[in-house]
Amino acid sequence: MFGIPGKAAVTLTPLAAKQISRLMAKEDRKGLRIGVKKGGCAGMEYTMDYVSEVNPLDEVVEQDGARVMIAPMAQMFLIGTEIDYEVDLLQAGFKFRNPNVAEACGCGESIKFKDAPSA
Repeated sequence: MFGIPGKAAVTLTPLAAKQISRLMAKEDRKGLRIGVKKGGCAGMEYTMDYVSEVNPLDEVVEQDGARVMIAPMAQMFLIGTEIDYEVDLLQAGFKFRNPNVAEACGCGESIKFKDAPSA
């Protein structure tokens, strides 16, 4: 919708695509919806939810068997983002490499976007 024609709004690393595919296989999920909301110490937070239906307004990205839907209000904030899945000794989770982020909180879960009004 807002992206470059012929290019996905977000990309997934092979580990992220594998994890999302694994999650989709449970309980007949249609994919993972990604959004943003106000909150956190930097002003905004990513949201991730399992979905059983695709919203016709979502931007749908399919890659290597994984399906990610980008909520309409988040599309302009996520253009160019790479989503990875990282595992280390203490935790595992999705990581967003987003070129639109101006600041990130020390916790890594709260962000402020370039040219976005502060919360």
